[in-house]
Amino acid sequence: MVDALGVAVVGFGWMGRVHTQAYARVRHHYPQLPLRPELVTVAEEVPGRAEEAADRFGFARATRDWREVAADPRVQAVSITAPNFLHREIGVAMAEAGKHLWIEKPVGLTGEDARAVADAVAKAGVQGTVGFNYRNAPAVEAARELIASGGIGTVTHVRIRLFSDYAAHPDSALTWRYERERGGSGVLGDLASHGADLARFLLGEIASLTADTAIFVPERARPTGATAGHALASGGAPGPVENEDYVSCLLRFASGARGVLEACRVSVGEQNNYGFEVHGTKGAVSWDFRRLNELAVSRGTAYQDQPVSTVYVGPGDGEFAAFQPGAANAMGYDDLKVIEAYRFLRSVAEGRPYGTTLADAVHSAAVLDAMALSAESGAWVSLPAS
Repeated sequence: MVDALGVAVVGFGWMGRVHTQAYARVRHHYPQLPLRPELVTVAEEVPGRAEEAADRFGFARATRDWREVAADPRVQAVSITAPNFLHREIGVAMAEAGKHLWIEKPVGLTGEDARAVADAVAKAGVQGTVGFNYRNAPAVEAARELIASGGIGTVTHVRIRLFSDYAAHPDSALTWRYERERGGSGVLGDLASHGADLARFLLGEIASLTADTAIFVPERARPTGATAGHALASGGAPGPVENEDYVSCLLRFASGARGVLEACRVSVGEQNNYGFEVHGTKGAVSWDFRRLNELAVSRGTAYQDQPVSTVYVGPGDGEFAAFQPGAANAMGYDDLKVIEAYRFLRSVAEGRPYGTTLADAVHSAAVLDAMALSAESGAWVSLPAS
């Protein structure tokens, strides 16, 4: 028998829609899942947006006040896809109300915020999943297994990149994303948080780092109305961009490996250029998000002039089999969120975590805090051992 699980989505921009669609699809791909998510409530403070979402996606009710979700006994699990500055308050309140959480990264503005939500989840005994979706790609999981098995020898160094043009237009609206009080860090929280998670997922703990940041578009126009995504603005008063557009970071791993993590939100000519290259003493493996289902792998004993092969992931890799029957059949971004939804709901059903947890968010946030401290001081910063 399949049990119904009442779910709510708090914050209905693009990511709220992605979570909602993942709930709708999850049992199509995972019919063995013993829970069937039911869309109970959507909460969004922008007038009319919650009602529109309810009508479009079938939520039973709509509200502008997320506190009504916390008080509703019909809601057992909550997706938190609101702006970063609300993550801590909403996350703690939902956990204290006994709701399981699927919360988007970076889980607040600071490491302290992430720890507060993690502590609330642990104290309440609920499950908490975090939206580090790129580690869910079957190719990324296959790369991790290759590295862990010694398939490329001892890892020597890694390069992780996250370049995008979503904020490159000088007329992009000065939304909460560009404010310290509401957005916290800029590209650190938005993109480098994924890089920090991927670095740890692939290579283990980061021991120390040094970072540099920059703001390349120092002023933007304030929006004159409600915005969604990365809208352009016209006619609004100009205001300062308060958080960074760019970060570059040198990493030292506990294993002795070295790394470079670079992220930018104003990279003209780059659309979601995310990926990594990991080198070892006997080979290398690399992944490009824009070629989601492929790995470039070099293995052998030649060392010099060793060829690189394209490897297509297939049903034996990660969760690929839940989506496609054979290698080289394409999966997409939304599929990664369906995997995330499955692991979240499986965690709820079985009472133990699957996939990313609040502990992973705390680790990523600690790396981001260290980057910010290093960029300010110009020094190497050590991270505490796990």
